[in-house]
Formats: sequence, C-alpha cells, structure tokens
Amino acid sequence: MQRRAFVAGGLAGVLASPAVLHAQTKVFRSPTASYRLVALASGLEQPWSIGFLPDGRLLITERPGRLRVFAHGKLETRPIAGVPAVRARGQGGLLDICLHPNFARNGALYLSLAGPAPEGAVTRVVRARWSEGGLADVTPIFDATPANDGDHFGSRIVFDRAGLMYVTCGERYQRLQAQQLDDLRGKVVRLRDDGSVPPDNPFVGRAGARPEIFTCGHRNPQGLALHPVSGRLWAVEHGPRGGDELNLLRAGANYGWPLATYGIDYSGAKISDHKSLPGMEEPVRHWEPSISPSGLAFYNGAAFPAWRGSLFTGALSASALVRIELDGDRYVSEERLVPGMFDIRDVRQGPDGLLYLITRSDNGGLYRIEPA
Repeated sequence: MQRRAFVAGGLAGVLASPAVLHAQTKVFRSPTASYRLVALASGLEQPWSIGFLPDGRLLITERPGRLRVFAHGKLETRPIAGVPAVRARGQGGLLDICLHPNFARNGALYLSLAGPAPEGAVTRVVRARWSEGGLADVTPIFDATPANDGDHFGSRIVFDRAGLMYVTCGERYQRLQAQQLDDLRGKVVRLRDDGSVPPDNPFVGRAGARPEIFTCGHRNPQGLALHPVSGRLWAVEHGPRGGDELNLLRAGANYGWPLATYGIDYSGAKISDHKSLPGMEEPVRHWEPSISPSGLAFYNGAAFPAWRGSLFTGALSASALVRIELDGDRYVSEERLVPGMFDIRDVRQGPDGLLYLITRSDNGGLYRIEPA
C-alpha cells in the first residue's frame, strides 16, 4: 500500500504511521468513493478536539484536562504542561483547540474549556503561547457569563479571514437565556484575537445587549466551520430529542431556541408549539431523529475529488461520519460514512488533504480516512 507523505514546516511524514498501525484498517465503499479507515492511536481519555501544528504534529485535547501530541506515528505519553485548570464534570472539561491564523509567527493558540467559577462553570477561552516545554503566557480572554451548574458548553472556536474569532456558547440548560441579549449563554460570539470586541459587531451600542454577541437562539452548538471559498460561517448544534440543526450564521440573526424547534424534550414533552417563527432563521438542515452532530469541517483536498466542497460532521448517536453536500447555501443531500463507528467527536482535514477523526470514549481513538 502506497503511503502519502507531505511536507509541512520543512518536516516530511510527521503523521506517517508505523507499519503495525497500517494493519488496523478497514475498507469501505460508498457511491462517491472507496476509502480506508486507518487506526492511528488509541487509549485517549475522552478526546474532544484536534489541531495541526505547522510542522505536521497533531494536538489532541482530552476532556479531563490534558493536551496530547501525536507525531511520527505515535501518541506521546507525556501531556503538554501549562494547561489551565478545568472543571471536568458532566460535559465540561478541556474542549476545543484552535491555532491563531499567524501561529507560525506568534505561536499563539486558543483553548476553550469549562472554567471553574463560584456559581459552577462558564464556557471560557484562554490564549497561550506554544513552546516545546509547554504552554506559556496562559491568559483567560473570554467568559460566557453568567456561570451556572450544568452541561451544554458548546465551545468551538474558528477564525475568519479578517482574523476575528468566533466562539460557540451553549445555553447551559438555561433554555430561555438563549433569547436574552444581556446573557452570553446560547450565543455565538465574535471577538478580536485578544478577546476584545470588534466595533462592528451587530449588537454594539444596543442598550441591554452584550456587545460580544454575533448570533443568538442556540442550544448546544458543537461544530463550527468557515467555508473555504465564500468565507461564510456554518454551525451544527444539538437539539433535544430530534431537532439537531445545520445553520448558516448571519450577523445578528436569531436561530430560535427554545421558542422554535423541531425537537421535543427527552421525556417526550413538547418544548414549543412552533417549528419556525417570523424573524427567526430556519435551519439549512435539521435531523429527526437526532444524530448528535459534533465537529464540523469543509473538505477541499485532492484525495477525494467527489467530496470537495462537502461538509463533514461526526454523528455521536448515529454512529457515523456524515458527509453533507451543499449547493451554495442550500442543502442537497448527505451520506453516512464509516457506518457503525461510535461517538465521532471531531473531524478535521489534515495538511495532507486527508480526513482525521477522534472518538470520545474513555479508550478514545485517532483515525485517518484515506483513498482505498
């Protein structure tokens, strides 16, 4: 089997795996591609997010509060030092990782996490500087206040082409707070890279509204991706029982939760009489029953020509990787890949043009999808 090698930051094949791992593969065929799932590493404890350093090494967050490195075909045993304290309880802990657009120059990276607070926890973003000895200059730059006990942290981070940062904040099981503009729960916020507020944010200057807010009316958005051509921002979020959503984010828009939803409560009780309401955005796609979407990535690599322009999200409860085909802003179709693969938490395109996945269990794994 021929190996793909790539060069990033002057190092070749940093993610190439040893021959023993190549044996841990499974071949799948879909209407659009034949592909191979390669197991790269196991033994991760509830991994949540992955990111690539310029030299090709892969960083993995583990929810209990560790940052791990995968390089040269193996998972390094010692976690990276300097990770800030997290509240690793329920769905909380160390969550997303995102490198600054100018990381090669400034070494800055961002972590989102459940930040301890006297009233429970908040969705928190910290900025740090990467060094081989560990993280340095670790500084909290954003808290999605107010704090409370509970889950639904959201917690994905993406930079746009202007260098502005977007962070998804779950409503922390405080449903109606997603509609309150003086509250950062249930929002997507837009910040400068130091955590300050851009002056053109949609609610700047509005009485009773937090200026950080970019969009509102979200439940628990756990996927966020920038379209590689249009530069527009897309998100997926968990509904309750049914009502998961794929949304195209528009400045100042309201996405309805909990006043408009396609889902019902876990008990079967009705949450709202409305699936849509005037003045609120309709999802581009909703799922009934739930698939529990987590992680979101556009694919623009060369390895899978039929997948170029597609969106990928992990389906935690549907045990698959979902490929979503779009026509501009319109949903066209989808297919479920690697069927039976349980709990895909994150999906990313690597610098080699292949797809990388992690699974969230206590014996979580790192995988790569290659052409078969």
